[in-house]
Amino acid sequence: MLDAFFSPASVAVIGASREETKLGYAVMRNLVTCGYPGQLFPINPKADEILGHKAYPSVLAVPDPIDLAVLVIPYQFVPGALRECAQKGVPAAVIISAGFREAGREGVEREREVIAIAKGGGIRIIGPNVLGVIDTHTPLNATFAAGMPPAAPIAFMSQSGALGTAILDLSLGGGLIGFSKFVSLGNKADVSEIDLLEAWADDPASRVILAYSEGLPNGQQFIDVARRVTRNKPVVALKSGVTSAGSRAVSSHTGSLAGSEQAYRAAFQQAGVLRAENLEALFDIAQAFAYQPLAPGDRVAIVTNAGGPGILATDALEHAGLKLSRLAPETVRMLTGFLPDAASAYNPVDVLGDARADRYAFALEKVLADANVDAVLVILTPQAMTEIEATADLIGKQAVGQSAKPVLACFMGAARIQAGIDVLTRHRIPNYPFPERAVEALEAMSRYRAIRARPLPEYTRADVDSAKVTEVFAQARAEGRVALGDMEARQVAEAYGLRVPASRLAATADEAVEAARAMGFPVVLKIASPDILHKTDIGGVKVNLTNPGDVRDAFDLIVYRAQRYEPDARIWGCQVQAMAPKGLEVLVGMNRDPQFGPLVTFGLGGVLVETLKDVTFRIAPFSRHEAGEMLSEIRAHALLDGVRGGPPSDKAAIIDALLRVGQLVTDFPEIVEMDINPLVVYEPGQGATGIDVRMILKEIG
Repeated sequence: MLDAFFSPASVAVIGASREETKLGYAVMRNLVTCGYPGQLFPINPKADEILGHKAYPSVLAVPDPIDLAVLVIPYQFVPGALRECAQKGVPAAVIISAGFREAGREGVEREREVIAIAKGGGIRIIGPNVLGVIDTHTPLNATFAAGMPPAAPIAFMSQSGALGTAILDLSLGGGLIGFSKFVSLGNKADVSEIDLLEAWADDPASRVILAYSEGLPNGQQFIDVARRVTRNKPVVALKSGVTSAGSRAVSSHTGSLAGSEQAYRAAFQQAGVLRAENLEALFDIAQAFAYQPLAPGDRVAIVTNAGGPGILATDALEHAGLKLSRLAPETVRMLTGFLPDAASAYNPVDVLGDARADRYAFALEKVLADANVDAVLVILTPQAMTEIEATADLIGKQAVGQSAKPVLACFMGAARIQAGIDVLTRHRIPNYPFPERAVEALEAMSRYRAIRARPLPEYTRADVDSAKVTEVFAQARAEGRVALGDMEARQVAEAYGLRVPASRLAATADEAVEAARAMGFPVVLKIASPDILHKTDIGGVKVNLTNPGDVRDAFDLIVYRAQRYEPDARIWGCQVQAMAPKGLEVLVGMNRDPQFGPLVTFGLGGVLVETLKDVTFRIAPFSRHEAGEMLSEIRAHALLDGVRGGPPSDKAAIIDALLRVGQLVTDFPEIVEMDINPLVVYEPGQGATGIDVRMILKEIG
């Protein structure tokens, strides 16, 4: 539990100062002026009293228990102060001080020392290098920010303290942005996003949780915790820095397609976390969740006094996958009877530019009462006849009066509409300056409703031969290799129940002919080498060989090309493989993300995979339902159902392959990359065959 950070009975400010230019003064001032009801102990050996509170030379001199220590001292004094906190029995500490991991190698060592002291003393830490902690309900403001934000049902965590100061200042500018809790996480030496998610999951003061993160801790644990939290409370995250990670050299198709951005997208999707693309969207979405009921469906009605904005909103709804409500005949009849002849009684309901407050009120009342409507967007542009404040007041009263459907406003303009926006704010109606931003918030509500409705994942395990995989890997390790040869990779695939064509390794052309005769023509020949992964790039594959002469010629040519283009490669000969029937070619692969672990890929396969990049990702393990979702997420998903008279594909076989690959890479974390490309999929009930299997193991040492 993190209660000591948010509702402490007493707070000690280590480094409290009488000088107004010092951070220690700012923290003390905020604690005093916010109305913190507990005991305050400024710690400063050179002062007797600070801001009306008796000062002490150290926490050990304080006669009463201390729940929370806030450290605002130079980094070199932090370890000693933390040892005294441990001796005093302080359970929680906020280390505002900088100069730790963010300061380089020496800072890393200093941070390790601080962590060791805290763990040894049973102290939970937020920081170092943070802005501080706020709880508007205690109230508590243990930060050096310039002021206390208004109370609102929004809990916000930020890895960036500087960003936090800007957002806190934004909240002081009016409007609906405020907070129940605010935490600057800084270096996250101890308390992380995961801890705060767990702490805020059941917080009655917080209806929505926001997170700005530059990097998450334990990826799998984050998914597990966030998945539990998002069943009951929306979590909206803004993740930055997704383009710099995952830049190491890769050998597989999957490795070249995967990266930090794809891993975070998959992780957030599986965890039920809503992804905001920027700060503007983060707080647009937050306001809708904080102040409005969750829309029961995707049918949206628009009430507007201007045709153009209504059309823009309609377009935005369609692009977002939402529906324009089809109003009930009785609703249309009542609207037609009340509105002027030139008005539109259909959705969007256009009350015309000369509409006064009563016309808006009537239209909104009837639309809200319509069973075919799940949410309403009210658009207002400031015309000469518009009663802006009165209209805003009636919108607010009707929205609060029904409390079952969200009502969002889009009062467009600036100077003339500000008074109306202030009225909407008093009624807790979110206002958006443009229709598209309001629709983005409604889309987030729709996505969250789907998150709550989807089943909890059930992980299944297939009966596999893991001992065979261990044996294959051990042989490769014994030979000092991290890349498996084609035959070895096929053996691993077969051990996990993945179907592959009949195949034999031939060291000579004569052996290749013998193998081809045994399995029957036509056949495929591939170069067999653990050092040549992309065989087609060097002409190392020949298909549809129909007689012994073709096989012999192909063997000699393939080996010649391999030796010419890869003179240092180990050449084992050629793999003779039965020709598989034609089908739809897809890709199933995996790249191990350093943050989240095995990132499994699905998409169109063959030679165009890296060009088209029509792929989707999941973090393993995942459920059968989640595997099924992957099939519908690629742009070319219609091909799986058959197009232009073509047969549909065996989706069940693809899902089974995805689950088996997910199980394999979870069971064997030493696999860092793998591809099955192509996986040829046949008609329903006919299964799928992995034509080419590549696998890379983790380097040892």
